[in-house]
Amino acid sequence: MSPHRSLVILARSGYAARGVIYLIIGLFALFAARDSTEPKDSRGSLEVLLSQPLGHTLVGVVIVGLLAFAGWRVLQATRDVDHHGTQPKGLVIRAGLLAGGIINGVLAAFALGLLVSGLRSSGGGGGQQTKDLLAHLLSWEHSNWLVYLAALVPFGVGIAHLIKGWKASFEKYFEADERVMRYVRPVSRFGLMARGVAFIEMAVLLGLSGSAYKAMDPPGIKDALNALQDMPAGGLILGVMGLGLIAFSVYSFAEAIWRRINMDVPGVPGGGR
Repeated sequence: MSPHRSLVILARSGYAARGVIYLIIGLFALFAARDSTEPKDSRGSLEVLLSQPLGHTLVGVVIVGLLAFAGWRVLQATRDVDHHGTQPKGLVIRAGLLAGGIINGVLAAFALGLLVSGLRSSGGGGGQQTKDLLAHLLSWEHSNWLVYLAALVPFGVGIAHLIKGWKASFEKYFEADERVMRYVRPVSRFGLMARGVAFIEMAVLLGLSGSAYKAMDPPGIKDALNALQDMPAGGLILGVMGLGLIAFSVYSFAEAIWRRINMDVPGVPGGGR
């Protein structure tokens, strides 16, 4: 198989893996809205997937997909395969892609830990050392400013998703005719904006926590969904958000099928799409 073809498969399998995870998160948000249970986040979704029949096989497939997606994000950022350029706006987008690659790599490592150690991992010394280091950093007199700075990351990602969904700017990367886009477009816009709202809420929760931030327990999508559930008419709001996250999973699957994968990467023959 040519390097070009391998990279295309890497990218598409990564988008599909992201779709699986957000489908599970969205479904659990809907269940929580109906039954007043607790929503799941990415890690909780992997744990649920592992508990299913053939769960180890399914999680193994997702791990491969997440690693592929992480690699694709890094390639997007470092090789600029989508031609974002080196102007400030382009550099910000590429930095976000690189951060996404790192996050998906960490999530893949967590999933691998589930496979190796089961749902109850032993929690070795390395994890404790990391926790001690973070606790030391957050013990500084003005460490709360580190938290506020960190909150800018999900806030920026959330705003970017809202803009991307509102403008439907993702369409320029799709290779699908109008008959397909007639259905993909509204679902993708809804999904992107729902994920944007979740990330902005995560940023708000992180910012409000300030110096009370817990080193190894930062607020994530689960906390954002829980906060929505606690609002007046929270069940309805959480249900809408669940549908939005399912819509984002559909958008991810659509990217796996129809996204244009630019492969005019130096040193990779067969590109130039």
